[in-house]
Parts: sequence; C-alpha cells; structure tokens
Amino acid sequence: MSTPRNPTRQRLIDAALKLFAAQGVTETTTKQIAELADVNEVTLFRHFGNKHGLLLAVIQEAAVFAQLGQTLVQQADQASSLEQALKEYADACLQALERVPEMVRSVVGEAGQYPAENREALGRGFTQANRYVAEYLEAVIDGGQLQAHLPAEKLASLLNGMLLGYAVIEFTSEFHDLWQDREDFLENLVTLFLQGAVSPNPVTLSHAIQLASLATNKIADLPARLVHSILQKAKKQGLQEYALVYVLFGAGLTPAEIAQLERSHYISDRDQQFLQITKGLIRQVPVNQWIMGKRYGTYQKNPLTQWLRSRKDTHSALFINAAQQPLTEAEVRQLWQELTTDLIAPEGRSPTIEQVQQTWCVEMLMRGMNLKDMQILTGWENRQLEPYIQKAKEKAALEQAIRLDQKT
Repeated sequence: MSTPRNPTRQRLIDAALKLFAAQGVTETTTKQIAELADVNEVTLFRHFGNKHGLLLAVIQEAAVFAQLGQTLVQQADQASSLEQALKEYADACLQALERVPEMVRSVVGEAGQYPAENREALGRGFTQANRYVAEYLEAVIDGGQLQAHLPAEKLASLLNGMLLGYAVIEFTSEFHDLWQDREDFLENLVTLFLQGAVSPNPVTLSHAIQLASLATNKIADLPARLVHSILQKAKKQGLQEYALVYVLFGAGLTPAEIAQLERSHYISDRDQQFLQITKGLIRQVPVNQWIMGKRYGTYQKNPLTQWLRSRKDTHSALFINAAQQPLTEAEVRQLWQELTTDLIAPEGRSPTIEQVQQTWCVEMLMRGMNLKDMQILTGWENRQLEPYIQKAKEKAALEQAIRLDQKT
C-alpha cells in the first residue's frame, strides 16, 4: 500500500525536486527522474500517473517555503528588532529560491501549461507559507510594540511578492540596473517596510521621548514669552489653529493624542474643562485656562469652545483638515512647523512640538502639583518625572532670587 512515507515514493519526489531545481520542469523527463531514484519508469507512473502528477506531489510534500515559515515562527522571539527580523527572513527566502533557480523559471514560464490541480496546489502552497510569515511578522511587531499600517497577512503578501519578483528578475534577465546586488535590494526592501509599513506605537514613542530626556537629564521647556508668541501666531492663522495650540499648551498632550481626540472627549462646564484620552495612556487631563501666567478665556469661553461653536460640520473628530477628515499626527506637526519656523528657542533652534509637553509639565509642578498627582495626569513613572521636578525647582529658585532683587 502506497503512503507518503513509502521509501520508493519519497525517492521519486526527492529525485524530481532535484532535477526540477537543476534544469526546470519541461527539460526534465520521467526517465531521468526514474533513473536518479533508481526505479523503473513504470513505478513512477504507478505512483503518480505522469510527470505533472509527480510535480503536484513535489509541490504538496516538499513544502520548502512552508518549512521555512515554520522555522521563522519558532525564531520570532529571538529577533532583537523588526529590522533584523526582516533581513533574516528575506535573506533566508532568497537563499532558498537561489537553490532552485530552474524551478523558479519553470514555475514562471510554464505554470500556464500545468493542470488546474497543480496551479491550485501552487496557490495553496504560497498561501500556507504566507500565513507562517504573517504569524512571524505579527509576533515581531507586537514584541517591538510597533504600529503596523496594514494587517500582518497583507504585509507578508507584499514582502513575499517582492522577494519572488526579485528572484524572477534575477533568474530570467541580465544586465538590468534595478539594484546593484542582492545586498542592495535587501537594504532597500527593509527600509521601505520600516518607513512605510510600520511606525512606533504612539505610546511607545511618547515613552521613548521621555526616556531620552531622562537619559540626558535635560528638560528643554520654553519661556513664557515664546509660548505666548506661538499662541498669538496661531490666533492670527485661524480658529482651529488657535484652539489646537491652546490644547497643546493647556493640556500637555502629544501630537498623536491630539490627532485621536473627538468632540465627545471634551467635557466642560462653568467650573472645569478636561479631555478624556481614550488611546495610549488612558486618562483625563484638565485644559488650563491659565498658561504661563496669562489667562486664555474661561472654562466656557476660550479658543477651544470658540472653535467648536464655529463649526458647521457634523464630523466627530475634534480637529479636522481641509478635506473634512480627522487631522493626522503629521498634519499637527506640519502646523507646528509653520507656526514656529521663524522663532528661536533658548537652545538656538526652532522650538519642537515635543517641548510643549515638557513646558506644560514644568509649569504644573511650579504651580504646586505634587508628584503623585502628576503621575496620574501624565501616566509617567517616578523616574520619568524626576528631571522635571529638578527643572521646576531650578526655575522656582531663579524666580525667587529675581523677586528678592526687585524688593531690594
């Protein structure tokens, strides 16, 4: 009784794979396969019917790429970064393809001649391999706390498609100028995925900014004069621009958090106003009416309420772009650049949008907020707040010295 484990059957599959890989499917005869497997041709026909039946068995049972995918899933937790993971997979995949160049040529050039069941088997093989790669990418992305802009299955499909495209071009043409060599192709492929398909999770990015500040132990908050100047420039630009910058300085939010705000997240009455942050570091944050010693309206009449009352649309987003779509993080950053291009911070460069949150944090501490309350408002740990506490103490001491000199 024949089974997939039958030694004779397996020898025929191994021989066929070897010859298909070396000289292609068309150039390989059943006689050659039988001779290499050390059986007669009649045995081959008895097991597989014909060469295409044997090719079907090779596709289904050799499972070269499925095996590669299974190995990747097992190795997912060993990759130190997504960049390393992508390079390792792409390199392994290309090495596997380079071991069977003639088979790749045959699949590309002759697939139209294969029976439908063979083409279906090819499709199932690619799909299965793709699932393993998707599982691998998903594990690495989750482990690196990254934000994927496409589902893992789509990322895997695009990645495998590009790798197969590389193999097809390399094995079927010469003297092209598409890339210098395989290393050049791999570097550009990984760069494309890292810059276009994934990005740091907003929470992770915010955390990284704080850790960077902690590492340098330097908080670059902005002086009151510069803050008020930015707010005035925003006011001249428009109601939404003024409201957005007001929220930035009044609530100490990140650009990512600003982009995720909806109208329902803003709660206000005569005694208070605050925003509900529903993604990332989930919390409630007050929107201050006093910013760096100057009052910007009241809880019921301020730049934000004026913007909301002026709107005629029904969009749920708190801030929208010209296309009536939610304002993106990139658009928030672009607006900030437009407002601050000709301004200079104490460090001698244009103020960055990350300095807004630092400014808000230092100001809150100087106004009397204690460490525990700041942890609740920011979601940060003690060690992240320590540099801000030190900066607030330094500024308070300087202001006290100035007041004493003025009295004298």
